[in-house]
Amino acid sequence: MAAEQQAAAATEEQVKNCGSCGKPVKRITRYYRNGKFYCNKRCWTKTKEQAKAGQPEK
Repeated sequence: MAAEQQAAAATEEQVKNCGSCGKPVKRITRYYRNGKFYCNKRCWTKTKEQAKAGQPEK
């Protein structure tokens, strides 16, 4: 029984906040790129442009 609960917990996604702005990520509107979740495409492109410019992420 305990093994089943651990397996179920491991498959659940623990997405809390956007990787760029820190806002809560809603399940419906999430955007996944490069191993992180973002609240929308704009936050992802902003992070990508900052990486090109050599600026550290927030």
